[in-house]
Amino acid sequence: MLTDPISDYLTRLRNANKAGHRVVNIPGSNLKRQITKILFDQGYILSYKFEENEVQGNIKIALKYDKFTKEPIIKKLQRVSKPGLRKYSNSNDLPRVLNGLGIAIISTSHGVMTSKQAQQENVGGEVLCYVY
Repeated sequence: MLTDPISDYLTRLRNANKAGHRVVNIPGSNLKRQITKILFDQGYILSYKFEENEVQGNIKIALKYDKFTKEPIIKKLQRVSKPGLRKYSNSNDLPRVLNGLGIAIISTSHGVMTSKQAQQENVGGEVLCYVY
């Protein structure tokens, strides 16, 4: 049994990136789907597909690499809030990742969004992870 499915999701992406895989399959959940949509909208992954089955479904993610150097676009995935120590931030103290070059994914009362979107909507929440 997994105690932290978000860490498992990020670790699967990190390992597939390091190994140079083009596609990675991850067990699905609503939170993971929202994080996947954010990664796609921000340009960190090439595409994704939600596969439904009777239990929970899968998320198939096509990873993105640089055309010339073949380096992965995602340099680092870092889990911030953990089950043992939750990290919350209000709308005034939302984190900036790499001085605005990366994104922080925040779980708010208005849904899962980036820190920039949360700042525009003036909401705070749990800081899930940093991506750059």
